[in-house]
Amino acid sequence: MGGHVTGAVTALASELPEWATLLRAPNPGVMTLDGTNTWLLRAPGAAYGVLVDPGPADEGHLAAIAALGPIGLVLITHGHPDHTEGSPRLHELLDGVPVRAVDPAYSIAAPPLTGDGPGGNGPGGVELGGDGCGLSIRLVPTPGHTADSICLLVEREGRQVVLTGDTILGRGTTVVAHPDGHLGDYLASLELLSTYRGIPALPGHGPALADCGAAADFYLAHRRARLDQVRAALDEGAETAAEVVAKVYADVDRSLWWAAEWSVRAQLEYLGRDTGADGVGLDTP
Repeated sequence: MGGHVTGAVTALASELPEWATLLRAPNPGVMTLDGTNTWLLRAPGAAYGVLVDPGPADEGHLAAIAALGPIGLVLITHGHPDHTEGSPRLHELLDGVPVRAVDPAYSIAAPPLTGDGPGGNGPGGVELGGDGCGLSIRLVPTPGHTADSICLLVEREGRQVVLTGDTILGRGTTVVAHPDGHLGDYLASLELLSTYRGIPALPGHGPALADCGAAADFYLAHRRARLDQVRAALDEGAETAAEVVAKVYADVDRSLWWAAEWSVRAQLEYLGRDTGADGVGLDTP
């Protein structure tokens, strides 16, 4: 389980609900897989759709999104540029449609998303989509990949999906983007997502998965196996984050080691090991 994962971690979804449309951005790469997934959510006959993650500032991609209007709201799963860079331009193309994210820096013409509680947007708060989209859309806070990461639980007539952003991918596993990301938070978020048994996951990259809960279980087991490997690397004398990467991620292409180091630093922090002011020391606090 600790080895590098490149394929789907659970069965692929056999079909999408009729109210979920995928527009894949033309930005494939080692971190974005086939490209960023932009999701349009709109029930048949609804007044408007809700868009999730505009993706990069690619004019062709943004024009394709606008052509599927009307769109009444844009939601952001987290603030990485491959999900948010196109937001300002899309805001213009859609005549000022509000854009909402947890981080105020990525919200446009609308308040940021908040958590549970009165007036909040969490599972105990208000609906995100409003009556016009014909769907129930609930925010599920899932920090860890980044501090501002969220998922979205969407339901219509008893059928549900979870939009997982980069918290769960359609292929492989995601990084914990230290220092903004936090492994303890990420593990807690995966525990939460593991309760969504049998509900398809619509990720930010890669194909849709049949079972969000099963994917979360796999991710949890994978992360725990990696932690055991990191502990072993330290016991064997690794003294820098880079040395831990070389031991633990030896099966990963070296071109990805810089990203693996993000996760290693998050793992070291989780294990109570100090990465030091210069970012390389591993002295125990």
